[in-house]
Amino acid sequence: MPDVVVVGAGPNGLAAAAVMARAGLSVEVFEAAASIGGGTRTTELMQPGHFHDVCSAVHPMALASPFFRAFELARRVEMVTPEISYGSPLDGGRAALAYRSLDRTAAELGRDGAAYRRLMAPLVRNVDGIMDFTQNQLFRIPRNPAAAGIFGLRTMEQGTGAWNARFREEYAPALLTGVAAHAISRQPSLAGAGAGLMLGALGHAQGWPIPLGGSVSIAAALAEDFKAHGGAIHTNAPIDRLADLPPAKATLLNVSPRGLVAMAGQSLPDGYRRALESFRYGNGSCKVDFILSGPVPWQAPELADAGTVHVGGTRRELAHSENEVNAGRHPERPYVLVAQPSRFDAGRAPEGRHTVWTYCHVPAGSTKDMTEAITAQLERYAPGFRDLIVQTNAVTAAGLAEYNRNYIGGDFSVGTMDLRGLVQRPVVSRAPWRTPLHGVYLCSSSTPPGPGVTGMPGLHAATHALKDIFGMGVPALGMSASRGK
Repeated sequence: MPDVVVVGAGPNGLAAAAVMARAGLSVEVFEAAASIGGGTRTTELMQPGHFHDVCSAVHPMALASPFFRAFELARRVEMVTPEISYGSPLDGGRAALAYRSLDRTAAELGRDGAAYRRLMAPLVRNVDGIMDFTQNQLFRIPRNPAAAGIFGLRTMEQGTGAWNARFREEYAPALLTGVAAHAISRQPSLAGAGAGLMLGALGHAQGWPIPLGGSVSIAAALAEDFKAHGGAIHTNAPIDRLADLPPAKATLLNVSPRGLVAMAGQSLPDGYRRALESFRYGNGSCKVDFILSGPVPWQAPELADAGTVHVGGTRRELAHSENEVNAGRHPERPYVLVAQPSRFDAGRAPEGRHTVWTYCHVPAGSTKDMTEAITAQLERYAPGFRDLIVQTNAVTAAGLAEYNRNYIGGDFSVGTMDLRGLVQRPVVSRAPWRTPLHGVYLCSSSTPPGPGVTGMPGLHAATHALKDIFGMGVPALGMSASRGK
C-alpha cells in the first residue's frame, strides 16, 4: 500500500509526486494517457523526424518558478534562450521587439521607449518578489510588499482604460497587448495585464527559454527524479472514481474541479460540491501545427530571431480579436500565438524543414477549424508563408477537451482568467489545494497560481499534504540532495 497516490502525470502531478517521493514516502502516479506529460508532450505529429509540442512550447516560467528553481531544472534540461523573447508584427514590415535587454528594447521603441522603460524597469528589478507574490494564492501578506505594490499599480494601469495613457505610438502598446493576451480574457483586464506584465518582466530579466528536444524534456526530468526516489508511474490507467485508487494516506489529484466532483461523488460535502459545480471555465483554443519547407518569411526579418511572435496587429486589433472571443464569436482576424522552435533547436525537423506551433483563441467548445484564419494572419505579416506549407494538423477546442480531461471546452487554463477566477480557484480559501475529504488535495491549474508550466500547484498541494498527514516539511529538491527519511 503506497503512502501517496497521485492522479495525472502532467507537470503539476509530477511535481507533487516528486516532492512526496523526495520526502521518503512511497508514491504511485496514475495517468490516463499512454504517455506522461499532459501539457508538456512532444510527438512526431505528422511526419517522421518532425517533432511538435502538443501543448506548451516556450517556457518563461521554467527558469523562474520557485519549484523549478528548487528542482534545479536548468541543470537537468538543456534550454536555448532566444535573444528576442517575443515580438509583435505590424503592417508595413514593422515590428515591436522585446529583447532580453530592456535597454535595447526601449531604444528600438521610438518615442515610447522611455515610457516603456519606466513601466517595465521596476518590474524587472523586483522580478523575484513579483514571482513570489504571483505564484501563490492571493490571501496572504506578500513577502516583498514593495514588489507587490509596484506590480499591482502597473496592473491597475494596464488592465483598465488608462492603458494607453503612457504611449503615443503603436509599437509599445502592441508589444504589451500581445503578451497580455496569453491570458484568455477580455482586453484590457486586470487578469490579462497581470499575466502580461509578469511574463514581460521575465522576458527582460531572463528570457523565454525553449527546451531542446521539446517540452517533453521537462516531464522526463520530473519523471526521472521521481523514479530515482522510488516512485512508480502507471500509464493507460484512467481513474474515474476515488475508490478505483489503492488505499493511501494522501491522494493528490491533478484534475479539474469537474473531475473531482465526478471522482468523489456524494462523499463531498454539499456546499463544497456546489462550489466546484459553479466553478467557471474559460474560452478555448484552436491549435494548428505546421510543417514548412523553409523558415517563416517574416516581412520584418528581425522576427526570425524571436522564439515567440504575437500575430494580430495593433493593440486595438488585438483587443478586438480577444473581445470577440469573449463575446462568443470567432474573430475574422484572430490573435495568433506563434512559436518557432525549429529555428533554435535543429533537432525538431530535418534539414531544410521547419516546424511552427500556433494557436488562436475561440469560444468554449468550438468545433471550428481555424487553420485558414491562422494561415491568413501569418500570410499578412509573412508574405509567401502559404507557399511553404507542407502539411498542417489542427485540433479544435472540442478536440483539446477530448485530448485532456482537464481542458473543459478546450480551456487549457482550466478555469476562467479574470479577477474572480483568480480569487475563486477553485474555492475562496487560504489553502484552496485542500479538499474537505481527509487526505485528498487538488494540484491542477484550477488551483493557485493557475495556468502555466510552473509545477507550483503541485508543490503547494504537496506542502500541505506533507504537513497535514505526515507532519513533515518540504524536502530539498536539488540534484545533489539525498532522499528524505
